[in-house]
Amino acid sequence: MKNLLKYFIIILAVATIRTASAQTSNADFKGATASLSHYKALYFVDDTASTKIGMTLRNINNALEDPRLKGKVEIELVAFAGGYTMFLKSGKYESLLLGLQKKGVILAECENTIKERKIDKATLFDFISYVPSGNGEIIIRGNEGWTIVHP
Repeated sequence: MKNLLKYFIIILAVATIRTASAQTSNADFKGATASLSHYKALYFVDDTASTKIGMTLRNINNALEDPRLKGKVEIELVAFAGGYTMFLKSGKYESLLLGLQKKGVILAECENTIKERKIDKATLFDFISYVPSGNGEIIIRGNEGWTIVHP
């Protein structure tokens, strides 16, 4: 019984050492390779929190500037529920949004949110588009193969 236990411990130690030595070190990891010719991502904002909105806009810009994706990614940003505040003329996001739009990002607001919250479209930026529903846009884009991102 003692010998059996000893052999078991040796086998376990050898297996553990082999597994550990077979793993790639973090220093060797380079991230995923963008092997496709085109990528599509839909980001959405449904929150009034300026930290959430700011983070989403930064994340979109980071994706556009990622050297693996540069020139290969199509992005849509859709706002619904509290996310509509991102598109308010009285807000602080105009220059960031225009910058993203210049880079090809589609900016869309949910019509259901506009109706339910009785928002005057005149209070929103003139350069945004509208979709019938934010949730519908997420469902459709997801089924078209778009990656859905909600930071």
